[in-house]
Amino acid sequence: MSAAYLELEDGTKFEGIGFGHPAGGAGEVVFNTGMVGYVESLSDPSYRGQILVMTYPLIGNYGVPAADRTERFESDRIQVKGLVTSSIQSDTTHATAARSLPDWLTASGVPGLSGIDTRQLTIRLRERGTMLGRIVPATEPSESIALFDPNRIEIVREVTIRSPYLHRRGKKRVVLVDCGVKQSILRALLERDASVLQVPADWDYTGEALDGILLSNGPGNPEQCPATISVLRRALALGRPVFGICLGCQLLALAAGARTYKLRYGHRGQNQPCRENGTEHCRLTSQNHGYAVEAGTLPPDWEVWFSNANDGSVEGIRHRTRPFSAVQFHPEAAPGPFDSQELFDQFVQML
Repeated sequence: MSAAYLELEDGTKFEGIGFGHPAGGAGEVVFNTGMVGYVESLSDPSYRGQILVMTYPLIGNYGVPAADRTERFESDRIQVKGLVTSSIQSDTTHATAARSLPDWLTASGVPGLSGIDTRQLTIRLRERGTMLGRIVPATEPSESIALFDPNRIEIVREVTIRSPYLHRRGKKRVVLVDCGVKQSILRALLERDASVLQVPADWDYTGEALDGILLSNGPGNPEQCPATISVLRRALALGRPVFGICLGCQLLALAAGARTYKLRYGHRGQNQPCRENGTEHCRLTSQNHGYAVEAGTLPPDWEVWFSNANDGSVEGIRHRTRPFSAVQFHPEAAPGPFDSQELFDQFVQML
């Protein structure tokens, strides 16, 4: 470990101790309020292009499982550009731990920074909004690492599957539009005995034999995915059940004719309360997104399904008469509460 610092695009610096890969990294700086689940979060493709700040002070205290414990990983690699913590633990005494968190970052070529006041950093991001930033070794000038904005490119291309792949199970077939899908979403479909045709984000699947379409989570700005939206518009004309998750919710809204916008600092954590509109029900949800649907732009035949109980932002949409719906939160959890897993059941039952 050696001295390093995080510099935000407004010039603010936070000095600490580097760990993991000794070189620096740049991306959009975001924070997650979860107390656990750093393995799932770091491997979540939705974090592609971002530097992740964990607000909980003890990170790494149960190590990292072996690579063959696939149920704990959301992809086959660390997706973030960097990790920032108050303190970092190298503990490997947990029964499932095969290596430490710093060792995992080192092997993956991902830099980390610890020993800073993550509360102060989080307050700044809440007050100023999400910013670009860079982790830099103390011996180097910040200009040696260029700032990087993942929202200005179609970053989904970096995390989508390269060619279609069929996961054979039951008779019903779901087309999974892979925009950077978490593996727990794929597992949720397979566990419900659906065969899954996993396709690249820009693949034209409208000519495929299908019973339903699931639009996955993923990173970046939904407006940077024009090919995905174009295919989806044509797919809606098929009338088959469609279900979107996270980025998939935003893409479905854009295909329907609505607009999206960037949240000030996003929702990233495991205890976001969501109200189901028109009911007395409120559920705790796992979330990881920086964009949301603009409610007032939804066409008349669409409605807001769920709303965030904290800020009122859209957390779900659905068509009033056709089998099209989506949620902004993660019903598969991983990590987080399982309050919403029945949404997968409802989708599969419609096939």
